[in-house]
Amino acid sequence: MTHPNTDHRLDDIDRRILYALMQDARNTAASIAEEVNVSGATVRNRIRKLEANDVIRGYPVHLDFERAGGNLTNLYLCNVPVPEREALAHKARAIPGVINVRTLMTGRENLHVLAVGETTKDLQRVARNLSQLGIEIEDEDLVEDEFFSPYTPFNPDVEQPTGQPNDFISLTGEANIVEIPVQPDAPIAGLSIEDAVAQGILDDDTLIIGIERDDQELTPHGDTVVEPDDIVTVLSRHGSGDDDDGLDPFCTPETSIR
Repeated sequence: MTHPNTDHRLDDIDRRILYALMQDARNTAASIAEEVNVSGATVRNRIRKLEANDVIRGYPVHLDFERAGGNLTNLYLCNVPVPEREALAHKARAIPGVINVRTLMTGRENLHVLAVGETTKDLQRVARNLSQLGIEIEDEDLVEDEFFSPYTPFNPDVEQPTGQPNDFISLTGEANIVEIPVQPDAPIAGLSIEDAVAQGILDDDTLIIGIERDDQELTPHGDTVVEPDDIVTVLSRHGSGDDDDGLDPFCTPETSIR
């Protein structure tokens, strides 16, 4: 299976949204927004981008087939020639009763097929169909249950202090590109960029190069007003040390980055 968009760079907001969806795909944009401290529109916009870049590839429903009619779930561990692996996976998926097919990079059992049937005869039929495709079944077993967990590195179990950057890219020459949410009480909130410069809130070493507002990507100009909850992309030439206060205009005073 090809993955044309493999260079999509996740930031902290993306990771926290993905973690919430992996916990429960039924989580609403509003509930995720409350956890991530952004607007619901921003969450919906981020999800659309993650879907468009094939980071999110679907929302499977986890069913208990035994409770849904006493059905049996069987896992077939199969071996197929590597050059034919993808084509045979698609053919296996078309067999009635097959609900999931997983391909593995290495090993003899490089194709896993999950199927559901009302009786053992249904599962035997699936096995025959797999064999007719030239798929060699190495082993099989009835599945009692299946458990899922979200990806731990995406877990925001240690909350970032409010106003900390979502993403950080270090450039040469002690310059950094930082993505940070604008806090409601931040000095720049409600001001245009030119007013913020005139009042000394923004200095010559801090340049706003992008603004994400709900589902919009804005190109900032002098008269652009920076609003609370905007996610701004900032080019800062303050360096990356602890004394970097180039992001203070976007934070509440008590959480300014020092």
